[in-house]
Amino acid sequence: MIGSGSSGWPVAELDTVRRLKVIASGSGQHASFSERRFDVPLERLWSVVSDLENELPLIVSGLRSFTITGSSGERLSGEAVGAVGFRERFEVVLRPGWCLMQGQVLTSGMAATADADGCRFAFFTSLRLPGGALLDRLRGPWSARRAEDMLDRLGERVAARSAPGRPE
Repeated sequence: MIGSGSSGWPVAELDTVRRLKVIASGSGQHASFSERRFDVPLERLWSVVSDLENELPLIVSGLRSFTITGSSGERLSGEAVGAVGFRERFEVVLRPGWCLMQGQVLTSGMAATADADGCRFAFFTSLRLPGGALLDRLRGPWSARRAEDMLDRLGERVAARSAPGRPE
């Protein structure tokens, strides 16, 4: 949305998904970014996505576990352990509709925003290594497929947590 601020300068407000896309665009030439619309309320989807310790390993392939190691308001620290045992510490900003995670090797983010009777969700990841742009370019086709699979698993987890008889 573009409007005019009190100073007369144009003002542009971006929803969380568009903001994440801007960050992904600036994080590396070949960052992986995927977006999908889900036919569920934002709150239902975000309750799954923001459960980093229990749900993230079920949604992100290759992630064995994610443990919150500290928190101060919306700022968290955590440790991710990959399927082959690689460990990485992350600094995390987690708020409704927004999650940005930064480690030494990887920057990742998730965002969601209401969209009529459903919501839009986006995910991005980019390597932070020397030569990361080249590696991002090489992993591009694989990353795109992996991101689509992750969005499929997210839909499955939202459906599973919304099943009748299961408390939300």
